[in-house]
Amino acid sequence: MPSKIDSGLTRRHVLTAAASAAAAIGLPRLSHAETLAGITKRGFMTVATEDDYRPFEFMKDGVATGYDQELLEMLKKKVGFEIRQDIIPWTGILPGVTNGKYDAAVTAILVTPERIQALDFTSPVAASVDFYLKRKGDPKITSIKDLDGKPLGVEAGSAMLKLLPQLEDMLKTTGGKLGKIVTYQGYPEAYQDLSIGRIDYVVNTFLSLATVAKERPTVFELGEAVSKPTYIAWAVQKGNTDLLKVFNDFLLGARKDGSMYALQKKWFDTTFESMSETPVANI
Repeated sequence: MPSKIDSGLTRRHVLTAAASAAAAIGLPRLSHAETLAGITKRGFMTVATEDDYRPFEFMKDGVATGYDQELLEMLKKKVGFEIRQDIIPWTGILPGVTNGKYDAAVTAILVTPERIQALDFTSPVAASVDFYLKRKGDPKITSIKDLDGKPLGVEAGSAMLKLLPQLEDMLKTTGGKLGKIVTYQGYPEAYQDLSIGRIDYVVNTFLSLATVAKERPTVFELGEAVSKPTYIAWAVQKGNTDLLKVFNDFLLGARKDGSMYALQKKWFDTTFESMSETPVANI
């Protein structure tokens, strides 16, 4: 269900509160986002998707593909307006929705308490847990305790970065600690550095790392879980409830008719039929 806004709040109060929340996580202040009525009148909606985050969204032979992309193509057939898509690096997506440049983020966003304060999230599109990825056959890492003090890679501004304290707590139980955290504009650069030994492991969602390990089995090897399960969803600007309903009606309908689960099986080799219908932040 969409998040509720107290009817006693004026729109100015809502925007002020959302702007404060956005500032708290480093996002720019809000400008007015287009409403569903405005989108319908102008005839198109603008969405941002990530350029290289397998298996959710990525380019193949110059064509956008992936789980989120296929869901987006299904949505295009359901709505009565054009959907214009910008394919950009992750770091520009959430600020672009918060400041009104884009009407929605159709990308794999881990739902966190801070993000719920700044954005309105759709019903989840997937569930996930963070794992670590190491070099194939690296004898220095055989379990989580071996991550002690070793340099790791993670995407800048990602929820995976926020989840690292959970790994730190795991290491503390064995007398270990996190090593140097190296942040990247995108995960492909992190995987490249891992392959050549500049870092010893990368932390990302299981769904993404399983794909990387499967595609490059002689280079990478999947490790163990390093966080609690969480949910992945799309997002619109805070308070844009009519537009949020369009997304939720589509996504919940895709769950009901099974088409979402068919795509999950195709891209993840598993399904998440028991996940919440609301965007819960299990962080």
